[in-house]
Amino acid sequence: MNAQKKNIDVWLIYRCVECDNTYNLTILSRTKPELIKKDLFLKFSENDEDLSWEYAFSSEIGQKNSVEFDYSSVEYEILHDDISINDILNVENEIVAFKIQTRFEFGLKLPAVIRNCLGVSATLLNHMIETEAFFTPEGYPLNAKHIYQSNDTINLCRVGN
Repeated sequence: MNAQKKNIDVWLIYRCVECDNTYNLTILSRTKPELIKKDLFLKFSENDEDLSWEYAFSSEIGQKNSVEFDYSSVEYEILHDDISINDILNVENEIVAFKIQTRFEFGLKLPAVIRNCLGVSATLLNHMIETEAFFTPEGYPLNAKHIYQSNDTINLCRVGN
């Protein structure tokens, strides 16, 4: 955060781990302090870590800065209830719905999540997609190219219904 006369600039500063160069990603530029919500101003002033992470994964901020984020090296952990594909296929409902919830948007691809959580192979998953065992109410394609957003709903149809 930097003050120039009566205006505030706020940046998220990135530093390359290999060459030590820095890049300032603009969050606010030449903004009057009274136009910034007090709680947000306080978080900026205190270098709030959660807020920094939120802006680090904000596609809107990336677009405003004409920057395309590369999340390919982001490490993450998938937290889920331990449930097997057999457990899902043996439930009484014809369709099991689940949501992907992420704190940040970073190019999450559904096939990797399903394979990891259900313990299925890529071949079995591809077969399930081809036979339309999985589908989304929104009509999103279930392939590795589609980027899923937080709270997207995925439906799994029971086999044999």
